[in-house]
Amino acid sequence: MDRSQTLRTAACCALLAACAALAACGSGDGFEAVGTGGLGPTFGSIQANVFTPICEQCHSGAGAPQGLRLDAANSYALLVGVPSAEQSGVLRVNPGDPTNSYLIQKLEGRAASGERMPAGLPALPQTDIDVIRQWIAAGALPDSQSTAPVRVTSLTPAPGSSEPTLPATITAVFDRDINAPSIGVTTFVLARSGGDGSFTEGNEVSIAAASVTVPLGSTVSAVMSLTGVPSVNDTYRVTLRGAGPAVILDLSGNALDGEFGGTFPSGNGTAGGDFTATFQVSSVQPTLTSIQTNVFSPTCSGCHTGGGTTLPTSMNLSNANASFAALVGVTSLQVPSLQRVTAGNPSNSYLVHKLEGGPNIVGLQMPRSAAPLDQPTLAAVRQWISNGAPQ
Repeated sequence: MDRSQTLRTAACCALLAACAALAACGSGDGFEAVGTGGLGPTFGSIQANVFTPICEQCHSGAGAPQGLRLDAANSYALLVGVPSAEQSGVLRVNPGDPTNSYLIQKLEGRAASGERMPAGLPALPQTDIDVIRQWIAAGALPDSQSTAPVRVTSLTPAPGSSEPTLPATITAVFDRDINAPSIGVTTFVLARSGGDGSFTEGNEVSIAAASVTVPLGSTVSAVMSLTGVPSVNDTYRVTLRGAGPAVILDLSGNALDGEFGGTFPSGNGTAGGDFTATFQVSSVQPTLTSIQTNVFSPTCSGCHTGGGTTLPTSMNLSNANASFAALVGVTSLQVPSLQRVTAGNPSNSYLVHKLEGGPNIVGLQMPRSAAPLDQPTLAAVRQWISNGAPQ
């Protein structure tokens, strides 16, 4: 967890930094391992046994280090799903993923920034860390759960993500316990688009999962195993059934509230409705380096050499630096109203028009001497541009 940027003592308070007198519990020096005895894998137990007696001594009030208040009224909201101030790409608590939760990284001494927590004291016993891990792996839920229909709170791989290969598993996490028998191959399903990125043409391919299970001890999650399923570059769609003859149920018999608009948790407040999300599998990732290696160099650079004064040779796509200079922010010669790549706007980038074809281009669809790029590769190019077309 995040350390304070202002050292308050030699053993500064950061996440799980303890007030030495309390941590010592009468021992005399304050450096014994901080053990919590009755700690259990629930948020209330972690709050009562760790955050309140150990962390809140420093992480409280308006001056809390890094703005992280760990009192009972604020800790959950400031931990779960919140990016670390030290490592903004890592969530403080990533529901369902303890290994990639900054809290665990700081407790285990694996964080990319700062020292192991608690600072200046022996490490929290691994048995206690494992209990906190268990709580996160089970979805990092609060103790009080709504009586509304069950909802989806996370999916791995993330909706809209691009993966280099088909993942070994797909994991869905819910906001409370689900009825394990209601999870199976008819209610947790996967399909790919058939290469066109669309699921309306009738050429979709259903994926036969090796298994669909609810892990023991984590009845707020469901795992689809894809062992033995070949990885094919395509758009994949995950569906969790909340409508139809077979649906996912919670322990009260409520059907999944599944409608998903891109922000977790799912749902519209009413039982019923499928959860659907897509992700890409593509050997081409949305970076210029990957696009250069997999597209420009092998497919485009033979014609686009940068050695002439007119197209195609005047455009140099022979290496990443040259491609960036020739594309990003450069006016198209064929359609001067467009830039070749307009950072942040793939639909107004002439490169995308030329790769996808259609009526808005001059001349032939690119690449000229090869088959059109597959949909996942096009999606990677679009995503690179959407990300700002960084070099």
